[in-house]
Amino acid sequence: MKTYQHTQSGNWIFSVLAVVAAVPVIVGAVQFRPLLYPAFLLVPILLLVGWLFHSLTIEIADSELRWRFGPGLIRKQVPLGMITSAEPVRTNFLEGWGIHLSRFGWLYNISGYDAVAIRMKNGQHFALGTDESQALSDAIRSASEAAAC
Repeated sequence: MKTYQHTQSGNWIFSVLAVVAAVPVIVGAVQFRPLLYPAFLLVPILLLVGWLFHSLTIEIADSELRWRFGPGLIRKQVPLGMITSAEPVRTNFLEGWGIHLSRFGWLYNISGYDAVAIRMKNGQHFALGTDESQALSDAIRSASEAAAC
């Protein structure tokens, strides 16, 4: 049974990727034709990246915390019983968006600077970006306390 689910949209990614793709296409068409051919390879790759990362869904269900980007090809889950803490935090511009190491461990983020830093019994820690950091941290704490009982 799901006790929490929220999807944060990252539709801005298509705008950014469109600009990144348009620059070499325009420069190649107007100024430097050899740049045009690699640009046509770049466009499908950028569209794939946009499709894979257009949203981040976080859910608590079946004694697990789960999260997935876009259609779900990139996904992870951890047992709620392994979580020792979940606290709202703020990332900064340098920590950015996507999936990468940050001062909170691995950061999974699609938009904005709010996140929930999670620590586990095995010493691992990571952060999930969300526009509902307080609601998510409360839901994780409640569900992990219930799973521990």
